[in-house]
Amino acid sequence: MASSAQQPPALFEPVGDSFHAARLTRGPWDERMMHGGAPSALLAHAIEQTQPDAGLAVTRLTVEFLGAVPIGPVDVATELAKPGRRVQVVDGTLVADGRRACLVRAVRVRRADLPDAAALPPPLREAAPLPGPDTGEPWLRFVEGDDLFYPGATEIVLVAGTTGSGHATAWIRLRADLLPGVAPSPLVRACAAADFSNGLSAILPFDEWLFVNTELTVHLHREPVGEWIGLDAQSVTGAAGIGLASGMLHDRRGPFGTCAQSLFVQRRR
Repeated sequence: MASSAQQPPALFEPVGDSFHAARLTRGPWDERMMHGGAPSALLAHAIEQTQPDAGLAVTRLTVEFLGAVPIGPVDVATELAKPGRRVQVVDGTLVADGRRACLVRAVRVRRADLPDAAALPPPLREAAPLPGPDTGEPWLRFVEGDDLFYPGATEIVLVAGTTGSGHATAWIRLRADLLPGVAPSPLVRACAAADFSNGLSAILPFDEWLFVNTELTVHLHREPVGEWIGLDAQSVTGAAGIGLASGMLHDRRGPFGTCAQSLFVQRRR
């Protein structure tokens, strides 16, 4: 069942024009490195703060991981790469330890009031809604300890499937503020949740294999609502050492987008 633990500290602390990542951003692969959901959330926030316009909505966001992102100080810079009234492109960079660690590109499109345009294909329209987060059980932990992005900063309840089978469904809630006094936006929540796709739907044993995502791409056909993000994820891996984790993103109203991660696969030494 979903729990209501005390809210943890913010994921990042502003320090001048930079940010300092809290220990709580730690991922499962290396205790010195962040979980991909943490820098993805920070970059999503930076995109939203770049020449913000209430008439525009992000419909696609891609984070390229140029390497593991160390816990500690990071610098984020963004720019409006393509201005426009109907479609814009925003680019950004996250620098850590003096190197570019992440690139981000987002597409923003004009909002409009077009109720007659809302349409889902039969497989989505006729599918049963996801069981609610109150029906699930806490997701397993790959790594012990509470000072990790999960379970320290996020809450995850599994409602269908099993990790290890290649397909699992869960509800994910970012419990921590992104910055002190700055609650996560719907886009930030979606990006943080989407980065769990490969872990949630793992098909290879965690203690024998690495299956690290090299990027994260989120597409939205509408903006999510609420704190909980549903993720129906699946993973496939190939003999060439590459894989793909993908998922359908939901809120309590139904599906609102998709996500995908290209995976680097390698046996642990």
